[in-house]
Parts: sequence; C-alpha cells; structure tokens
Amino acid sequence: MKFLFALFLALQCAVSAQAADATPLAEDPVVEQRLILIAEELRCLVCQNESLAGSRSDLANDLRREVRTLIKANKTDAEIREYLVSRYGDFVLYRPPVKPTTWLLWFGPLLLLIGAIWMLINIIKRAQKQKDPQVLDDAQRAKVHALLQETDSPK
Repeated sequence: MKFLFALFLALQCAVSAQAADATPLAEDPVVEQRLILIAEELRCLVCQNESLAGSRSDLANDLRREVRTLIKANKTDAEIREYLVSRYGDFVLYRPPVKPTTWLLWFGPLLLLIGAIWMLINIIKRAQKQKDPQVLDDAQRAKVHALLQETDSPK
C-alpha cells in the first residue's frame, strides 16, 4: 500500500512538472486588441491553415510576441506587415498581393475549374456520340446484307 502511495506521489510530481504555465493576462488591452486584428490577417508558418491569432505553436507565440513589441514601438499595421513579409515572404499573409509571383496562387483555382468544366463537356459529348446510332448508307447496307447472306447460306 505504501508503494502505491509513493508511486502516486511520484506520478503527481511528474505531471505537475509537465504542466504549461498559464498565459499571462494582457498588460495593455489596446495593444492586445490591435495584436488580434493584425494576427488574424497573418498565417501561422507552422500550421499553415490557421491564422497567427488562432495558432498555439511555439513559432506563433514568438511571432505574436514580436508583433506585440512592434506595436509597442509605435509601428503602424502596414509597417508590421511589411516587416513580416520581408522576413517570411508573401506566404505569411492570408491575402497576398496580386503580382507575377502570386498569379498561380490567385488564378490557379480558376484555371483548374475551367479545365474541369472543359473536360466534363468533352466527356459528355463523347458519351452522346456513342449513344447515337450510326446511319448506314446504301453501299454499307448492301455489304452488311451480303455478309449476312454468306453466314446464312449452307456450305
């Protein structure tokens, strides 16, 4: 029984050592509100499908801390975005600018949709052509009739 109690205490200490520290409350609510607005427009570089505001990765925490220090340094939202784009590229933005390097990103889905519609139309046309009975001209009918006569006649 003492062994089980000692084991329980050891496990309790190990679990409490692994517990993460609670996130401190915002020092300045205005800074935090602005941070949230900026971070919602930025992509987490680790998660890639989450905004910087919603991600809980270590890199996202570091980027939020960096944005917070830039806000406190009286940088404008545009300056903060420019800084992050210069450091991480257009990928960090959820809405990257339309320029030659991002054309595929912006127009690629439209091109894929047009290609899929074109393929669907071609498939439907081929299927309709196969359904239509072919009309034989007189020469072809005579040839078919002769072939049928040959198979029907005894040898």
